[in-house]
Amino acid sequence: MESKKSKTLVIGLGNPMLGDDGVGWRVAEDVKKQMPANLPVDVNCLSLGGMRLMEQFIGYECVILIDAFTLEEPIGSILMLKLQDLPHYSAFHPVSAHDTPLQSAIAMGKSMGAQLPRDVTVIGIATKHVCGFSKSLSPPIAEAVPQAVKFVLDLLNEKILHQNK
Repeated sequence: MESKKSKTLVIGLGNPMLGDDGVGWRVAEDVKKQMPANLPVDVNCLSLGGMRLMEQFIGYECVILIDAFTLEEPIGSILMLKLQDLPHYSAFHPVSAHDTPLQSAIAMGKSMGAQLPRDVTVIGIATKHVCGFSKSLSPPIAEAVPQAVKFVLDLLNEKILHQNK
């Protein structure tokens, strides 16, 4: 992982070997390539969740997560939500410590004194099928990548300007 000199972290989530589930990685990789070199942002691609994902947030003021969402939205739609607006799945079924929902992991980390961000934004790209083995994105998801990259870059510029005030 890169040094934590910046205040902002972008994470592309998913598995690039599972077709459309890899869209978070693709968007994050393109954001990193297109981002101005002097922008104080760390960009990573990860395939993890819960406590291990929360640990990546330590020391950052702002985190942007990019992931595939299986929703009723049109395929390729880009959604922006705050983490607290997402369903808290532990309310629906018991989970193990390995499957701790991110909201619970963050609450636990904060209760233990970890310096965690107040601002966690989730950028979701609507998909229908994320479990087939493929290194390629489906055409509608691949077409959404440039728009999602622009969306994330615009969001980063807005957040960096706000942090510097």
